[in-house]
Amino acid sequence: MSQSPYTPQKKIITGLVGDLEILVNSPKQADEKAIPYAAICHPHPLHGGTMNNKVVYMIASTFNALGVGTVCFNFRGVGKSAGKFDDGFGETEDLRVVVDWLKKEYSPSELWLAGFSFGGYIALNGDRDMNASRLLLVAPAVERLEFGLQLNEKPTLVIMGDKDEIISPSTVSEWAATQIHQPQLHWMAEAGHFFHGKLNELREVILTAWRV
Repeated sequence: MSQSPYTPQKKIITGLVGDLEILVNSPKQADEKAIPYAAICHPHPLHGGTMNNKVVYMIASTFNALGVGTVCFNFRGVGKSAGKFDDGFGETEDLRVVVDWLKKEYSPSELWLAGFSFGGYIALNGDRDMNASRLLLVAPAVERLEFGLQLNEKPTLVIMGDKDEIISPSTVSEWAATQIHQPQLHWMAEAGHFFHGKLNELREVILTAWRV
């Protein structure tokens, strides 16, 4: 496998309650051409979720393979990020801070949002006023969503394992069916919530759907 043209950099930026720890993957050779960047949200902080989660890593590396820069970050109270868990409210604000920083530092040609599990809820919740161009939700915790929250017309890819033991597949299916703007919903056979043994397949699903 050839060496990635993207290089990771850990940084600390200023959040609303103190430090926010982020991991940026951007091209090693900077040029004048703006590229898309994606902000990626990790799983539930109270259940071991961090920006180093393997599904989050796979999403980020797949986006890099598509020519998209990425920013993963630790929600408040995780890793070196200050503060404590705020039941989704503060975490949505953390995402907003990261997106504002990303726009200021990199002026991306497009903003993409992505999230896994609890992070999928945060990405979708935050997207209401962040005007992302694309949205990727992997096993999203849709039971947390406010009633009536609708997707808009942007390309939205939802990936679910049909054996998910944490997020009910039927709940996600029912939520998707209520959307005026239907997402692209991909079911991965025999995949559980953490996609054990299925990460390469997850990568191929994203590449196939969004190769540009």
